[in-house]
Amino acid sequence: MSDLTFKIEGEAQSAARLAVSARQFTIVVDEPPALGGDDQGANPVEYLLASYAGCINVVAHLTAKELGIKLAGLKIQVEGNLNPARFLGKSDEERAGFKQINVDFFPETDASAEKISHWISLIKKRCPINDNLVNTTPLSFNLVHEPLAVN
Repeated sequence: MSDLTFKIEGEAQSAARLAVSARQFTIVVDEPPALGGDDQGANPVEYLLASYAGCINVVAHLTAKELGIKLAGLKIQVEGNLNPARFLGKSDEERAGFKQINVDFFPETDASAEKISHWISLIKKRCPINDNLVNTTPLSFNLVHEPLAVN
């Protein structure tokens, strides 16, 4: 199977707010007032947690069907903690990212505990966001400089 490529484009609307286009969708990324934003959308780390939950949801339903697990419902809560000191330029003592991410998974099913354990193992192995969070992904940061027009 060949690779799929996903792409977003964003344009700053303020120092804390970014309007992002993803296919035909517009996503507003903003910070709460306490972090310098106008609270017009979820912040970047909340979107990361939401994307993880969304990925778990898709893979959970796909693999449940493959395993013959009947789902009456599914609730997913994802929580992470981080120290904002590095992000705010106040300290380099701790990393900028999450120290820990916890997933609470609430499936409504009559599947056995053993089958659920196997199911969760498959979800973790096959969820692309889980893979990106658990493993180092090569990243390139390319500057495309557009000089300011001088009048």
